[in-house]
Parts: sequence; structure tokens; C-alpha cells
Amino acid sequence: MGEDLLAELGYEVVCRTSSREALALFRLDPSSFDLVVTDQTMPDLTGIELAKEMLLIRPDIPIILCTGFSHLVDADSARVAGIRGFVMKPLTKREIARTVRKVLDEQTQS
Repeated sequence: MGEDLLAELGYEVVCRTSSREALALFRLDPSSFDLVVTDQTMPDLTGIELAKEMLLIRPDIPIILCTGFSHLVDADSARVAGIRGFVMKPLTKREIARTVRKVLDEQTQS
């Protein structure tokens, strides 16, 4: 999805291409993250698996899952897994901006 896009929107971004590295970094200081955006298709852990691991560590972390066409995951199965945002690729800047803002706003209201 691109850290450049989120940085362009004014967010401070920490990017990892490995799900295992992302999880290890998250474990070091879970409270330093306001939001996690992950792709469903990655080596090692899928986006859903990564989300489940992160939610075990910090149940309130908002997570957005990005995916292309997949018969394995949809918005409903993502929601059941605790994921708060679901976007289909290809992403537009407007769509990701709206989804990130919505998920963060919902987080501050709860």
C-alpha cells in the first residue's frame, strides 16, 4: 500500500515488509502504535494471522487489512477476527485516507 501515501497524508509511518519483523517490533512496544495497516498476502503470517497475534498482545489496537481478490477473506471474516477496517486493492489515496481516519476516530470514541 505504501508508506509514502500515509506519510503524505501526515501520518508517522513505521514500515516492515516481513510479518515476523512487524510482529517482533510490535511486541517490543505495543503502546507506541496507534494503528496497524497490513496486507493479507505476506510470507510467513497472513494479514489475518498477524492481526490475531497483535490483538492477543494489545486487544484495543485498530487494524486495517488490505487485500486483492481473495476467496479466503472478506470484510465479514476480517471483522470477526477483530479487524476494524477492510480495503480492497488497488487502493486510492482517498479510500485509504477515509478508512484510516474512520478507524482512528472510532478508536478515540471508544
